[in-house]
Amino acid sequence: MEKNIVLEINDLTFYYKKEQPIYENFDLQLKKGELITIFGKSGSGKSTLFELVTGTLKPIKGSLQKDELSMIFQDPYSSFHPTYTILEQIKDVVPRNFEDELTNLLEKLSLNREFLDKKPFELSGGQLQRCSILRAILMKPKLLLVDEPTSALDNIIAYDVMKLLIQFLDECGILLITHDLNLAKWCSDKIIRLEENARK
Repeated sequence: MEKNIVLEINDLTFYYKKEQPIYENFDLQLKKGELITIFGKSGSGKSTLFELVTGTLKPIKGSLQKDELSMIFQDPYSSFHPTYTILEQIKDVVPRNFEDELTNLLEKLSLNREFLDKKPFELSGGQLQRCSILRAILMKPKLLLVDEPTSALDNIIAYDVMKLLIQFLDECGILLITHDLNLAKWCSDKIIRLEENARK
């Protein structure tokens, strides 16, 4: 891949049933500093694309190249183990020393240091989603996959969460899944509507 390209998909075809391709000759290029949104109705293939990017699924045809990635999930409660503290779970995936970065990131994300010593059920959905962002950023991704990060949040908090994510665009490229078209229009450099574009 060229420098600053963090995800490149060329001529991708994928299907569960050959007569019903989910993607056919699909192309996508995402650069550092860019936010691209994947928008579509339920069942249009949004989550399938993320599974292809992470390697959980393999393309039938075509190529997919990606840089180091981390992911922010739709439901923060399901992305953390319920019986361990937030800090313990960050240390599980960020083995290096990150204390020097922590103070700055906590301030950016409006998180209290004491939240890290709590277990997931002790935090609100908005607080836990910000902890999820903290964990993902500490992993130093070049590519950040963000799956419906605001679906469980009210509108004000949803926009606040996206503002937090946009702060990190100087370090990575963001591929966002959302069903919220207004949010997508507000934050995206480009919107890919799967029902129109996935099957070229």
